[in-house]
Amino acid sequence: MAETPDQFPEQDQQLDAETLAIRTLNDQLRTTFSGGQVLLTPGVNALKSDTMQRVIDAVRGFDDFTPDNDPYGTHDFGMVDIDSERVMFKVDAYDKNHEYGSPDPADPLVTARVLTILLASEY
Repeated sequence: MAETPDQFPEQDQQLDAETLAIRTLNDQLRTTFSGGQVLLTPGVNALKSDTMQRVIDAVRGFDDFTPDNDPYGTHDFGMVDIDSERVMFKVDAYDKNHEYGSPDPADPLVTARVLTILLASEY
C-alpha cells in the first residue's frame, strides 16, 4: 500500500485511531484503486485517453491535503487542474449494500468505499 506524505503532521498527533484508520483506507483506495470501487463520471470518460490518464495519475498522486481542504483529516476529497479541466475526487463510505452511510467507516468489513472522479462542471 502506498503511503501519502503528511502535509500537516502536527495535526496527525491530534487525530484519533478511527480517523487515522479512515485516512489510511481512503488513501489506499485513492492511490492504488484497491479496497473499493472507482467510478468515473461521463465527463471524465469522455476525455481524450491521454488526458484521462493524466487525471487518474493526478488523483492517485494527490497529496496536497491541508486543514482547509481536509478539515477532518480523512483525505476524502480533493481537486486538481488538468489541462483546462478542474477535476474533483471524493471518497464515500457506504454500508455493504450501498444503501446508507457505513456504520463504521474505519472498519472495511462493514464498509463499501467508493471513489468518484468527476469534472467540476458535472457537480
